[in-house]
Amino acid sequence: MTTVIADEPTAEQVIGTLAPRDFEDFYRSRREQVFRGLALTLRDRDLAADATDEAMARAYQRWRSVSGYNNPEGWVYRVGLNWARSRMRRTKREVRGFRLEDRPAAELTPADPSLAAALEELPVEQRAVVVLRCYFDWSTEQVAKALGVPKGTVKSRLARALERLESNVEVTR
Repeated sequence: MTTVIADEPTAEQVIGTLAPRDFEDFYRSRREQVFRGLALTLRDRDLAADATDEAMARAYQRWRSVSGYNNPEGWVYRVGLNWARSRMRRTKREVRGFRLEDRPAAELTPADPSLAAALEELPVEQRAVVVLRCYFDWSTEQVAKALGVPKGTVKSRLARALERLESNVEVTR
């Protein structure tokens, strides 16, 4: 009896069909914005970087489906946010504060330190809505889909967040 030794599998057979070039374009054009949004939401640059990488890796694995979504960037943001929340629960550690003095000013959307400080004080659910609606300039519907909540929830969280921000930000004229 003879034993037939099969050729070694190709890389494509091992990791699946490679993502098309449009994923590379998506990654290059959207990674930084997703990271910044997660960093503002989570107030932890290291966790945001890990969450962004994890979400982009998952998008790569599912690119055929994800690329067909109306808002693939929203899907990546949501996956990153969910992954970060799971990691925080799993490790039961408190997220350290997002300190302005450690960040170059160009990285932050709020130019006013009092606005940035007030944004830090918002609960993560409200902060996520503010970041996506105001920083990413997404519609209420896009934010709702990205966070997996009804549009009414987005509107109420945004209204509450804006009220809090208005009362906490120093008005300079």
